[in-house]
This record gives sequence, C-alpha cells and structure tokens, in this order.
Amino acid sequence: MLSSTINAAFRASNKRLFTTSAAAAAINRVTVIGGGQMGSGIAQVAATYKHSVTLVDVNQEALDRGKGYITKSLKRVAKKKFEGEQAQSAFVNEVLDRITLSTKPDAAVSKADLVVEAVVENIKVKQDLFAQLAAHAPPTAVLASNTSSLPITKIAEHLKADVKQRFIGLHFFNPVPQMKLVEVVRTEDASKQVVDSAVEFVQAIGKAPALCKDTPGFIVNRLLLPYMMEAIRLLERDVASPRDIDTAMKLGAGYPMGPFELCDYVGLDTIKFIVDGWYREGEGLQGNPLFRPSAKLDELVKNGHLGVKTGKGFYEY
Repeated sequence: MLSSTINAAFRASNKRLFTTSAAAAAINRVTVIGGGQMGSGIAQVAATYKHSVTLVDVNQEALDRGKGYITKSLKRVAKKKFEGEQAQSAFVNEVLDRITLSTKPDAAVSKADLVVEAVVENIKVKQDLFAQLAAHAPPTAVLASNTSSLPITKIAEHLKADVKQRFIGLHFFNPVPQMKLVEVVRTEDASKQVVDSAVEFVQAIGKAPALCKDTPGFIVNRLLLPYMMEAIRLLERDVASPRDIDTAMKLGAGYPMGPFELCDYVGLDTIKFIVDGWYREGEGLQGNPLFRPSAKLDELVKNGHLGVKTGKGFYEY
C-alpha cells in the first residue's frame, strides 16, 4: 500500500518536473497578442534582441498601425545608434524582418515559447483569450499577461492546473523601448522554473526584472496610485495648484515628473479604472480611503479630458 503510494507520488512528481523544466527552456519564439502601443513595444524589444516574434491583432488595419508604431520607434533608435541612412535602414529592416504579423491567434501561438497578452484591461476578455490560447499553445509554452492592475490569479482561475503552473504576469512599462523595468509577477501556482525562465527572458531583452507576488498593483502601481490620488486630493482641497504641486515634488523630492504631469501621461481614464476597481473589489483594498473615488478625476474623465492623448487633462497640450 505504502509502496504503491510512493510510486504514484514519484510518477506525479516526475510529471510535474518534466512539465516545468521543459517550460524553463530558453525562450526564442515570442507571440504577442495585441498590437497597440504596449504590444507593439514588447514585440519591438523582443525582435531587437534577436527573438522571432509574431504580433497578433484582430484585423490587418490594427496590425498595420502596430507596425507603424514599431517602425517609427526603430527609426528613432537607429538615428541614435548609427551614422548614415544606409546603416540606419539596415537596422530597422533587420528588426522588422523578425516580426511576423497575424490575425490568427491559434496558429500564432502553436510554436511559441512565450505568449504575452497585451489587450484591453477587462478580466473576462483576458480569461476567454487565455482559455483559447492554452488550447493551441505548446504544453511547454510560458503564458503571460501584461496587465497593470488585474490579478494574475484571477485571469488564470479557469485554466487547467498544468497551465496555471506556466502562467505569470510580465508587466512592461510604457513606452516599452525606453522603460527598463519589467515586473515579473508570480502566482501561488506558477512553478519556480517558469518564473526563472521569465526572469532570464527579461534580462535577455535588456530589461531589469523586479520579482513580486500577485497582489493588487504589484509594486509600482501599488505605490504610485496612492501618491497620484493624494496629489489630486490636495488640489480638491485647494491646497495648491497642479503646477505648484508638480514643482514641489520635482525640486523638493527629486522626481523627474510631478504627479499631475504623470497622471496626464498615464491617462486619467486608466487611473480612474484602476482606482475604482481596487476600491470596489481589490483584495485587501475594498473601501480603503486611499482609493476613494475623486470628484475632480471623475469630472475630467466624464468630459473626455484624459491627459496627453486627448490634448487636455490637468494641463493642456
């Protein structure tokens, strides 16, 4: 009886080790789902560091727009790295040649070592997407979400146990080509080998990994959102103007951007979406006054003043 139990446990252990150690293999083929600024940025960086990349979106128009983002960004990089148009063009074309565009996610993930999702911040959309991708990706592929605010565990909750072992968060920062940090988010289910493989990939594409457990906001946003919300409340209490608050934090605390400049850059709709979600249902954050809705923020978003991307937020652009 004991012998058969030990043997069964040994076989199960071997199966787990095979699955996770295989997933820890070197990542060469990367599929990015979502051709917006984040997804295209991730694709650009991975291709720049010699990875074979497939960029996926819902239609050719979205893909062409994503390729446009990448081409424009690569040209800026090339001007800084190379002298002469010929060398610059060669660099741009070399990177672009490593990127394949596709509107067929099932086929695009079929040979991937890593699949990174960078679609809309909607839990149901992400859950449905990963259910589809998991059915077509190799059993060794690492699956990762680039979400900035949604729980990784929640996104993966309907996936099979062996898939959850290969599921993590890879939170890149915008603009991806310039921002060095990537938060590597581990869940209770993710295997150590898969997490290690993800960390190695992040380092291989010239980024700095910060490893953290799956918690609302991870590291950066958990610290940054309360800071930005407190700045907005100072404004609501008429303590100081946005310009003076920004000046104070830049010159007094050494920050490169003030909180209102940062809010406008991030997008006021994005901030509202995250803060409202945490206040309503964030694990350990429900009802926390740090994330209480702001009348000023609500008003700006309602009026379509979302920051830099619309030409007006706390400042006009």
